[in-house]
Amino acid sequence: MLIARLIADAENLSAKIDTVRAEMEKGGVRLASAAMLDFCDKTLQIASPDDGADVLRGALDAHFGASDGLVTDHEPILPKVFISDMDSTMIGQECIDELADFAGLKERIADITERAMQGELDFESALRERVGLLAGLRETAVDDCLAERIRPMPGAKTLVETLKKFGCRTVLVTGGFHHFADPIAAMLGFEHVVGNRLAVADGKLTGELAGPVVDSSVKKATLLAEIAAVAGEGGDFVPSLATGDGANDIPMLEASTYGIAYHAKPKARLAANGWIDRGDLTDVLRLLGIDEQDWVHG
Repeated sequence: MLIARLIADAENLSAKIDTVRAEMEKGGVRLASAAMLDFCDKTLQIASPDDGADVLRGALDAHFGASDGLVTDHEPILPKVFISDMDSTMIGQECIDELADFAGLKERIADITERAMQGELDFESALRERVGLLAGLRETAVDDCLAERIRPMPGAKTLVETLKKFGCRTVLVTGGFHHFADPIAAMLGFEHVVGNRLAVADGKLTGELAGPVVDSSVKKATLLAEIAAVAGEGGDFVPSLATGDGANDIPMLEASTYGIAYHAKPKARLAANGWIDRGDLTDVLRLLGIDEQDWVHG
């Protein structure tokens, strides 16, 4: 069984559904039903009795254009664990790029960041290279950067607080730095933070990291550990949600029940079973089927 939920341009909806149906059938996937959700008139739900998520998703991408969607093998349910990337997901910036601007190195560091996010560079090597370029920058530049440059993504706090309202464990896990992640997590309502630590001496960044690197494997391991903790000794199924945008997020997106690629790089979008290409983070709530009247607005 396949369930797809889609938020897209509703113009010529019937014609688009007919075209999607025809393309699905070419791939051996039948369309059993297509209707707007009763409790959310922005969300279209499509059902099929067949396997073939790739066929269904390909048809949606081809005929609906920019959209927000989720394709699963069951009716989506509330997650009990939510884990999210920070930079360009929960906030609108890449913290290391903005911090580099204070050192006059933004263009050089941003190029390395972009290539790492696209999956073209080894994450740890790219991270250490960028951090090394920041050696000598005063630690107070972090506070200045936070105050002047860093802003939450639209809907971020509403997403986190609404999930918490329904008993979901919320974790911010980042290849960025605790210097940024701790205050951002407090602002948005996350209960736990996993990130890298910048080494500091005499009030300045040393150009080194303090402790092990949080990379894609650590992000996935954090997700699995949180799921195991919620499951307890009974080992019950624990539905999970992950959001991210870059190559470093792929393992946790793939390992979660609902992996949502948020305005993501192509490799991350392809790896996830959900995507937000046009809306903000509140569309994650719509795709999960959480009625807007139950949202906690940040």
